[in-house]
Amino acid sequence: MFKAFILQVRLTWRLLRDPRVPLWAKAIPMLPLVYVISPIDVIPDIIPILGQLDDLTLIIAGMRAFEALVPEDIVLEHKRVLEQGTVAESDVIEGHGEHINTKGDR
Repeated sequence: MFKAFILQVRLTWRLLRDPRVPLWAKAIPMLPLVYVISPIDVIPDIIPILGQLDDLTLIIAGMRAFEALVPEDIVLEHKRVLEQGTVAESDVIEGHGEHINTKGDR
């Protein structure tokens, strides 16, 4: 279960960094974090275990809702990368170079 949580966190982080994901969707996983730091709490944190469990549940629900709103092909691409440990196309920075000799001439 802990491994699944870590995988979900990593997937959410990758999706947040992906420029193809709409900005409005990226706000979804932030909402539970606002609740966690808010002084208003459905189950107060002073109640052992239950107080933290409702916070964790909302955080997981926020990550899952975010995942559901992101286009499926993007989510599947990132899941594949996380499961296989390969580099995704979105992780590659493309560019071009120009050779300059040591005399400064081009």
